[in-house]
Amino acid sequence: MIKDFFNCEHVGKMTGDKRREQILLTAVSLFSQRGFSGTTTKEIARAAGVSEAMVFRHFSTKSELYGAILDNKACHDGVRFPWDENPVLQEAIKQKDDFKVFFNIALNALTKQQADENFMRLLFYSALEEHELADRFFNEFVARLYEFIGNYIEGRQKDGAMREINPRIVVRAFLGMMIHHSLNNILWDKKRRLLDISNEEAAKNFAEIILHGVSK
Repeated sequence: MIKDFFNCEHVGKMTGDKRREQILLTAVSLFSQRGFSGTTTKEIARAAGVSEAMVFRHFSTKSELYGAILDNKACHDGVRFPWDENPVLQEAIKQKDDFKVFFNIALNALTKQQADENFMRLLFYSALEEHELADRFFNEFVARLYEFIGNYIEGRQKDGAMREINPRIVVRAFLGMMIHHSLNNILWDKKRRLLDISNEEAAKNFAEIILHGVSK
């Protein structure tokens, strides 16, 4: 599980510290607006209503603060693998119900991506700035998605249920649809002028496109 990768024990001990939590929440908001390099600890302190010395009392460096955001998100706010927490998906995998597998993975991803816009922005800022924590998130979470979904596809290919194609190509196409959809809703088309559909409908159609394509 994702908790194996993040320092959840440390986060759990600190959740009672409201000041630390306030600093974290403020940092997420500022990092998501200005990026890591564009945000100073002085600005974080001012916005959080504490001294800069107080920020450093809880986080010795800005990078440590940035890492704590990922730890906190992973341990408390649901950055977990969908197959670890969704009984319906677990049963679909067991039954090899391909549509339910892809539908539930898509719905889980779309719901979580759009539920926390600041965190999504922060992740993209960290990638654009080539911050080491972007690699950390990719290696510890995204790469695991590729591995799990790819292994499922490979298994179904062996069953003769899916045609032979590099499983990671399928995973990339699948994740690409979800990420592009969420980015449109979060960044470019907030009023849904291009496409106004529920996450359930989007997940259903993405699953169908992956499994059946668009040809008759």
